[in-house]
Amino acid sequence: MVTPVSGDWCQDTIYHSQLVHRARAAAEAVVDPELPMLTLADLGVLREVRVGADGGVTVSITPTYTGCPAMDAMRKDLRAALRGAGFEEVRIDVALHPAWTTDWISDGGRRKLAEAGIAPPGPASARARGRQAGIAPPGPASARARGRQAGWPVPLTLTPPRRRVPCPRCGSEDTELTSEFGATACKALRRCTACREPFEHVKEI
Repeated sequence: MVTPVSGDWCQDTIYHSQLVHRARAAAEAVVDPELPMLTLADLGVLREVRVGADGGVTVSITPTYTGCPAMDAMRKDLRAALRGAGFEEVRIDVALHPAWTTDWISDGGRRKLAEAGIAPPGPASARARGRQAGIAPPGPASARARGRQAGWPVPLTLTPPRRRVPCPRCGSEDTELTSEFGATACKALRRCTACREPFEHVKEI
């Protein structure tokens, strides 16, 4: 139970800091419903935790993609965790800007994915570097348009190089894509040609 402020500035400041720490610890411990080896903090969707003067908590989260079905479960689990930590008033805000990318997954989160047999994503910014280097995206229409703008002869067939996805089990980079879609929209299915084991890969977004 959160008690009201005392009116003493110094005491109230310390007390507020303690409340923020308690609220953040509770929110950071909530796990992702689709990747339960990761907390929302590991995944990078937990943006901000604020405690108001009335003791109410506001948590800001960002979905991994528009229409993510896990958002309702995240809200429910965050409310339960914060109420369990003594906060009665809990508000969950959704922040859409800036949009989430897999670059927000923490280093610890990437290690947890690999330990669970799931290949973590590479840098999502690799696509942007490809565009800056003049590598046209796949698709004949956009390739021709970009080629003409750059003064290149057409048809243009350059496509961004694919990143090698190491096997999380044996470490081999000799892996192949078997399906762009896994158990959830954020994952693809791959197979290692060295150890022959299938595995999931969190796609770069």
